[in-house]
Amino acid sequence: MVDVVIVGSVALDTVKTPFGKVDDALGGAATFASFAASFFAKPGIVAVVGSDFPQQHLQLLKSRGIDLKGVCVEGLTFRWEGYYEYDMNEAKTIKTELGSFASFRPQLPEDYREAEYVFLANIDPELQLNVLNQIKKPKLTVMDTMNYWIQNKREKLMEVVKKADVLLLNDSEARQLFSTPNLVRAANEALKLGPKYVIIKKGEHGALMFSGSTHFNAPGYPLENVRDPTGSGDSFAGAFIGYIAKTKDASERSIRKAIIYGSSVASFNAEDFSLDRLKQITAPDIEGRYREFGSMREF
Repeated sequence: MVDVVIVGSVALDTVKTPFGKVDDALGGAATFASFAASFFAKPGIVAVVGSDFPQQHLQLLKSRGIDLKGVCVEGLTFRWEGYYEYDMNEAKTIKTELGSFASFRPQLPEDYREAEYVFLANIDPELQLNVLNQIKKPKLTVMDTMNYWIQNKREKLMEVVKKADVLLLNDSEARQLFSTPNLVRAANEALKLGPKYVIIKKGEHGALMFSGSTHFNAPGYPLENVRDPTGSGDSFAGAFIGYIAKTKDASERSIRKAIIYGSSVASFNAEDFSLDRLKQITAPDIEGRYREFGSMREF
């Protein structure tokens, strides 16, 4: 049985940054999240790929102990092409080919329905609701979204927010969703809907966490070598929920630690394209960076 169910995209990315380019590299929210989670727990992916999807990518995921029973094969693989300029906080899309992802309808294998920890990556909120209806008794549900769903399916998105335990947003999404330039006000509005925690990702500047009565500010890791930030937000989410699943502790103290583990793994991810950097690191590397985060906050 898997520890964490991750529902989202598995894709092929063509990405150009000021520091290089890759063509048809392994990408997708579920890919980055599951790989990051695998450092802490056993994840299972629910996704769709096409018959054109390279088998070596599936073998890579299997080699990390990631369960692929929930991955179906039909049509053509979701492809994304984009680029970054020197402001690496914003990806600019050149082309999106949804392929079979356009008709994706998540169907969870029977044992996935027993999972206690769920990450709903950035997909249509109607599909996120469908997944929640298939999970029997989740202990912690984490959800992500994007500006497209905020603009086009806000009502359904709000239904998901009400059912989630942890809401992940970047700073521009938080402002857009709650029509305010103030992130504290946006977080407080989100908390009124039902989540226990709201985490606002600020890219290279770290992350903010808000609960009913407290807040926490995690710094960004001062990276000298940033080659490609694609998937860093999903790496953060995967490591975050993977740590919670490992410890089986969703107390606020554990949530704070999970944020730092998520930030640690995400910072590694930004150091190279696709999963190239995450393939190189080990648990001791993550622990070392986690301790660095601790020393950065001492005063």
